[in-house]
Amino acid sequence: WWQAPTILNPHLSTGTKDSDGSRIFYEPLADFDTDGNMFPVLATEAPTLDNGGVSKDGLSITWKLREGVKWHDGKPFTADDVVFTWEYASNPATSAVTQGIYSRAASVEKVDDLTVKVSFAKPSPGWYDLFVGPNGGVLPKHVFGDYVGEKSRDASANLAPVGTGPFKLKEFRAGDTVWGDRFVDYWDAGKPHFDSVEMKGGGDSQGAARAVLQSGEADWAWNLQVEPSVLAQMEQGGAGILFSGPGASSERVMINFADPNKEVDGARSEPSTQHPIFKNKDARNAIALSVQRDVIVEQLYGKGGTVTPNNLNTPPQFVSPNTTWEYNIDKAKELLAGVPEAAGYKLLFQTSINSVRQKTQEIIKQSLEKVAFKVELKSIDGSVFFSSDAGNPDTNRKFYADLQMYTNGPDSPYPIAWARRFRSDEICQKSNSWAATNVTRYNNPEFDKLHDQAQVEMDPAKQAELFIAMNDLTVNDFVEVPIVHRGNLIAVSKTLEGYSPAAFMSDVYDMKNWSKKA
Repeated sequence: WWQAPTILNPHLSTGTKDSDGSRIFYEPLADFDTDGNMFPVLATEAPTLDNGGVSKDGLSITWKLREGVKWHDGKPFTADDVVFTWEYASNPATSAVTQGIYSRAASVEKVDDLTVKVSFAKPSPGWYDLFVGPNGGVLPKHVFGDYVGEKSRDASANLAPVGTGPFKLKEFRAGDTVWGDRFVDYWDAGKPHFDSVEMKGGGDSQGAARAVLQSGEADWAWNLQVEPSVLAQMEQGGAGILFSGPGASSERVMINFADPNKEVDGARSEPSTQHPIFKNKDARNAIALSVQRDVIVEQLYGKGGTVTPNNLNTPPQFVSPNTTWEYNIDKAKELLAGVPEAAGYKLLFQTSINSVRQKTQEIIKQSLEKVAFKVELKSIDGSVFFSSDAGNPDTNRKFYADLQMYTNGPDSPYPIAWARRFRSDEICQKSNSWAATNVTRYNNPEFDKLHDQAQVEMDPAKQAELFIAMNDLTVNDFVEVPIVHRGNLIAVSKTLEGYSPAAFMSDVYDMKNWSKKA
């Protein structure tokens, strides 16, 4: 990982680096395989209508838990831990990034030590967002019980996980490296196949690729945002191969709807403020018209991505056919001329450090300056930019800039949780410790209404209509400027077996199955 984790609690993780690091130690009740099929992890089976796990009225889900599962400290895993995880994550004072997901359940009840019932007030098509996949990590009640609510950030276990996973924490240096040893009492007999794991963070994407493809010092490298020509040359090193898996995410430029320069109670970009330029839709449109998407994809992504006009690019039935994109400097100039506040205003455009993102920034900056924008570029170490540290001014969720850019996408086949990132009650701000999901500070009651409907709609055709409408609304409001629908480009050692990519899960969801070739 060229971005290093800074926290190892899946419900407080604001970046993929943190959720992946957490997934090594914590497990969900179930996950999704490469084909999008749910399979049990801490549960004995995935709930369905046929096995009675999903009620006929769609109002409840019953989970049967594995017997004999132990936490890394030897304590037994029970239904109490599952109920507690819901209580922890759904409590607004905890400021969990998963709060919007877990608060959808009306109740989570212990039926017996190995049975849990999840109830909803209304039918929930996205019921599997709770306790499943990257958002589903179950926490031990005996470890986190005293840290629900405002004390959530005080738990030492945020940096010293006690999970049920295949590896047990040995050492964690935040912003650098995570080490784990094989958990000898792991419930899945004979696994994992490695005696230890080292999750090395920091550096850059090229360095991560080089460590697998050329030097052979690493077995696996994540999220290779590296120019195609550079990767092709590295692959000739002979130590590893490139693995392109299904992608759910897209790289996008996010536009700040709040004022990043006005301070309110010691914080900036607060939703009580309006951006002096981007409150005007024409100014946001001018940004979109200035992004040369085809050139960026051709020069910097190659086969690793395709140009997209959409914020939501998967699953296929939810992808809008209604949107288009345009690169038109003259039209952008004309629009900006009608925004007098733009005269003399310098845009701060930030992203994380890697060569592709810095080159993308430069391409966009050149176009913006042709339009008459003044632009300052800022690049931030990924471990800082994607940190959950509320005291850090340079995080993506603080968004103390006018524009920012990174990759984002759904982690579930029914992307209702991902779509929360545009809701008005999910706006990142000081009062929620910037732990919500709406980083642009976009506020549109029409979007909220569509999302409310999608949370309870059970008809597949109407679900598609709602998600397409949500996408089109955010595209046409120029909340974000999508650039490229990215594939999941991974470097894998020629001596590593068992890696299976998947679009909606953590890349390490099946690490227990990885092994070295004999």
